[in-house]
Amino acid sequence: MDTRTKYLGLDVESPIIAGSCGLTNDIDNLVKLQDAGAGAVIVKSVFEEQIIYDIKRNLSMMAPTDSYGMSYEYIAAHVADDSLGQYFNFIKEAKKRLHIPVIGSINCYSFENWMTYTQRFQEAGCDGLELNMAILPYETTLSCEDVDRLFSDIINTLRKSVSIPISVKVSHNFTDMANFMQRLSWMGINGITMFNKSLNVDIDTDTMQIKHAPSLSTPEELYETLRWVAILSKKLRCDISASTGVHKPEDVVKLLLAGAGSVQVVSCLYKNGVEYMRTLNEGLRSWMAEKGFDSIQQFAGKLAVKANEQASLFFRTQFMKHFAQL
Repeated sequence: MDTRTKYLGLDVESPIIAGSCGLTNDIDNLVKLQDAGAGAVIVKSVFEEQIIYDIKRNLSMMAPTDSYGMSYEYIAAHVADDSLGQYFNFIKEAKKRLHIPVIGSINCYSFENWMTYTQRFQEAGCDGLELNMAILPYETTLSCEDVDRLFSDIINTLRKSVSIPISVKVSHNFTDMANFMQRLSWMGINGITMFNKSLNVDIDTDTMQIKHAPSLSTPEELYETLRWVAILSKKLRCDISASTGVHKPEDVVKLLLAGAGSVQVVSCLYKNGVEYMRTLNEGLRSWMAEKGFDSIQQFAGKLAVKANEQASLFFRTQFMKHFAQL
């Protein structure tokens, strides 16, 4: 079975991609993922917030922050460059060890560092870059126009500053999901990843403290991803990489049928080990053989909206009468 396809315009042997996570921050894991059939790997995101934290922690260990005076910015820049240097050295090593595409991932909150970090990714040899732009619009002063402008300014500027393919990873916190995703695809990007898995938080009722909650995806989360991939895959000018809720080979097949160009997996690798990538690929090939498909292209998008009459079911958000017993 021929599982070759494209991801961000890059040739890949499989549509199953190892998504950005702690597991992709280890060279040995990346090699195992490649050997298990991963089409590409997305290395763990570099977070500007983490870099700022490293700066404050390192400087406070040497002396109180307010004691640095005018030299603070110079020293902070040195600490940041050291932290980033380790990250980009990792990417260079990954490029030496792997023959599949190595994709960088970045999350910033200052416009200047979106620019600076992105250029460093290209210099390090990344084959592409995923912009982790999952923004939670929690500020009451932040309008949808503000969010739109933020995405537009960052994407348009980065497209002019680097030549490597760019993908945008988004959450589903949009009131105008279909319209906004379509407008994103018109900005000349190479792909959209739907969706980012948000960090979950909880409350400990004994201590009355806020704490982390389990943040791996559940199988039930697949259905929201499946719905939007099916609705949008025929309406965007770029490929969709589907993410969140993928736990079995069958889930990969469903998303490809819905129109995803590739499928990113993370939680199932944490639960089953990086070798589970092999199980996913074997499952995909077995299904293709069973259904008589020789290539991905023969069935990709077969059940997307506009490609199949039954796909209109993806528009339903309320239970119909014959589902009332559920």
